[in-house]
Order: sequence, then C-alpha cells, then structure tokens
Amino acid sequence: MNAPVSHLKPPGQDRGLRDVLANRFLLKLIVDKEIQIRYRGTVLGLLWSYLKPGVQFLVFYIAMGVFLELNRGIENFAVYLFSGIVVMNLFGEVFGNASRSVVANGGLLKKIYLPRQLFPVSNLLVAFVHFVPQLAILLIACFITGWRPDLKQLLAVIVGTLIVAVFSLGLGMLFATFNVFFRDAENIVDLIVMVATWASPVLYMWIMVRDKLWEWVYFVYMLNPLTVAVELFHYGFWFPTTDMPQIWHVPPHLLTWWTPLTVVVSLLIFFIGDRLFRAQEGNFAQEL
Repeated sequence: MNAPVSHLKPPGQDRGLRDVLANRFLLKLIVDKEIQIRYRGTVLGLLWSYLKPGVQFLVFYIAMGVFLELNRGIENFAVYLFSGIVVMNLFGEVFGNASRSVVANGGLLKKIYLPRQLFPVSNLLVAFVHFVPQLAILLIACFITGWRPDLKQLLAVIVGTLIVAVFSLGLGMLFATFNVFFRDAENIVDLIVMVATWASPVLYMWIMVRDKLWEWVYFVYMLNPLTVAVELFHYGFWFPTTDMPQIWHVPPHLLTWWTPLTVVVSLLIFFIGDRLFRAQEGNFAQEL
C-alpha cells in the first residue's frame, strides 16, 4: 500500500523562517563559515570588530565634535555620537550583507537545496557577533560618564535593537531578491547605507530637523525606524549621563507614539521582504 503523499510539497517552496528555526544546526554552520571567510588571512581577526568602529568614531568625533564644535553644544557628545554609530553599524552590516547573501552563495544554491532564508538570517547573526563588542565599548564609556539607567531606559535599548534587526533583515531580504535579478540593487544598497547615517540623528540632534524643515518632513523623518532606534539608544545610553532637560534629549511622544508606529513600519517592511523572497526563491538557482 502506497504511503500518503498529501504532505509533500514542490521543491523550493519552504516555510520561510520556520524552516530556518528547524535547521538551527545548518544555520550555525553557515554563521561559522561567514565569520571564517570574513577574517580569513587576517592577523587581528575579530579585533577588527573593535578597531573599525573605533576609527569611525574618531573620524566623526574630530570632524563633527572638534571642527564643527558640536561637542560644546551636546553634553557627553562622545557617548551621544557612539550610541548612534552602534545602531547604524548594525543596520549597515545586516542590510548590506543580507542583500548580497543569495548571490554570494549562488554556487551552493545551484548544487543542493536548503532553505534560502538561512543566508540573510545568518548575516543578521554575524552582525550581532560584531555588535556585542561595540556595545561593550559603549557601556564602558557610559559607566565612566556616570550612567545610571532605569528599567524604562534599558527596555528602550532592547526595543531599539529589535527595531533595527527586523527592519534591516526585512530590507535585506527585499534587496536580496532584487539583487538576484538586477545586480544594480547592490549599488542602491550602498547608497541607502551611506545616506542612512545622515538621515538619522547620529551626528546631530533631532531638534535641528524639527526647527529647520517643514512639519511634514519632520513627520516622515520620525517614521524612519532608524531615527527612532537611534533615539531609543540615546534615551537608554546617553540620556542617563546628562543633566539637560528631557525635552532636549527625547523627541515628544517617542515612547508612546513614534516607537509603536515604527514597530509597525518595521514589521510591514519585514512582511513585504519575506513575502517577495519566498515568492521568488524557487527561481534563484536558475537565475544565478
């Protein structure tokens, strides 16, 4: 008697992230491979996770803090600046590498079948490997400047991290799909990452956008998940180290209005990226 076949499904049509969770061991192997490839032939290895953001911070601090004298107008400007840099580095690494992950693993995809979403998700985990050392440096700077956060500020950091993770992974899957069919997508990704730092309050305060641009621009600006994530990090790390009035630190309704809105925006981007990725993944091997 033949076995029932009703549970079978066509090759290449998987269950998305559920298959990623079901293949955790394979995910770990891909993450290990990505890290080994990243630092193959290097002398410093993972120490680059400390060196690269350190140099980036130093350049921005000298250019914006010393030359433009923002360090005089923003208390503990170093903590303020590095809080934003940490967020943008996480976004840039997840988004940039996830968007290239399918094409980069094209040789493997053409040989065997495995859940395609393993590749962008693995880049999210690799990014967190680099995110932790940067976070450790930020925490040291915060403690030196008298950091005394409350529970709400710690929760703000967690929510900000989740917003960046969901938003960047969603964009990564979206552009990973585009990149299979149109290699121009890689250049668009680079442009977005470059603009993102200046389109979020990393090097300046949010009040400059509110005071100098039209109200509708400020509304769109605050709907950007990266803007809110950076401000949540400022609220969690920088705010407890200063004595300035809260209105200068936190945009109005950050915790009660803007954060829930950008959570919805991030989930929407993730949903769109996931649906498009899953709809086209059966064609990836053929296109590559």
